[in-house]
Amino acid sequence: MAKVRVGLIGSGFAAELHMQGYKRVYGVDAAVTAVAARGEHVLDFAAKHRIPKTYRDFRALIADKEIDVVDICTPPALHAEMIVAAMQAGKHVVCEKPFAGYFGRDGDPVPIGKAVAKALMYRRVMEEMEATRAAIAASGRLFMYAEDWVYAPAVAKTVEILQATRDKILFMKADESHSGSHAAHAAHWSMTGGGSLIRMGCHPISAVLYLKAVEAAARGERITVAAVTADIGNLAAGLPARDRAFIKANPVDVEDWGMLTLTFSDGTKATVFSGDMILGGVRNLVETYTSGGALAANITPNNHMLSYLTDETKLENVYITEKVDRKTGWQFVCLEEEWTRGYVQEIQDFMECVALERQPRAGLDLAYETMKVVYAGYWSAEEGRRVAL
Repeated sequence: MAKVRVGLIGSGFAAELHMQGYKRVYGVDAAVTAVAARGEHVLDFAAKHRIPKTYRDFRALIADKEIDVVDICTPPALHAEMIVAAMQAGKHVVCEKPFAGYFGRDGDPVPIGKAVAKALMYRRVMEEMEATRAAIAASGRLFMYAEDWVYAPAVAKTVEILQATRDKILFMKADESHSGSHAAHAAHWSMTGGGSLIRMGCHPISAVLYLKAVEAAARGERITVAAVTADIGNLAAGLPARDRAFIKANPVDVEDWGMLTLTFSDGTKATVFSGDMILGGVRNLVETYTSGGALAANITPNNHMLSYLTDETKLENVYITEKVDRKTGWQFVCLEEEWTRGYVQEIQDFMECVALERQPRAGLDLAYETMKVVYAGYWSAEEGRRVAL
């Protein structure tokens, strides 16, 4: 059995989800043998998951000769530097979203989300992505993009049907939204590279790009993104404190609402919505309308299990679903969330890719094109016009 050893950078929310995947890998002897993070929490994380080695500096981790794969689960502003460093150290890389972003440069007026032109951000992100892509190519190592939507069972079934029917996708509608991030850094462009559109919208954008690529391969066509039109806003900005009991988003220079339309080179369309002011739990949805039918992938919420409960206190230690403000009343209970949302399947694919030396379903091209579309969207929204790609 092939042996793969993984070093994890980060010990937060994304790292927890990835660990659920590593624990369930089959057919490959895969294990996380080291984790690196700056805070004291890394010690508790390592103990919880029985990870034998801890580091406080990511460079010490990538220097570990026993590690084959570096899995980057850090804040977005660190991704590009860590990808290049790990690749140059001879490691394969798994990286959480987003692949890149604009986080400010010396001399930028602040706050950068309000003061730096989005056209300039677009150009600089493209330059950085080209440099990162060149470093990946030069290394000869695998780059694996941790886009769980590609691996979610509902999207995987959509792919199977598109490959079988070879129908033309005419329109897609996709959405990720919830009531806002609890993380303080999510309010600042300098930490996240944008607001809801990059932090959440990157998932449905990747999904529609991936499905369009599946269609093109099935039909023997070449389809690209021809243009992007977008609008963003701060819908909850004017709410007084008394009206913000359930909305957690409190942005400084990022958006809490975004809507983006992609026009493909074959004339078809996709719309993507993202919002940090939507109550009722996390929405992860992609609808696909084709020349032969309609497919609705309800990643979350779905109706695997419905509950109606009346006593909140008895449910204190029961997980219902992410981002709901209560557990009583009618609820969509999320079962096997790490499987339903594709985290288990993506890690399985990545470990097989390393063991068998093949390319992942979610790789460099998808990561690159997603960020290109996101920043074209920011550019479009600021200038109030369609941006041709």
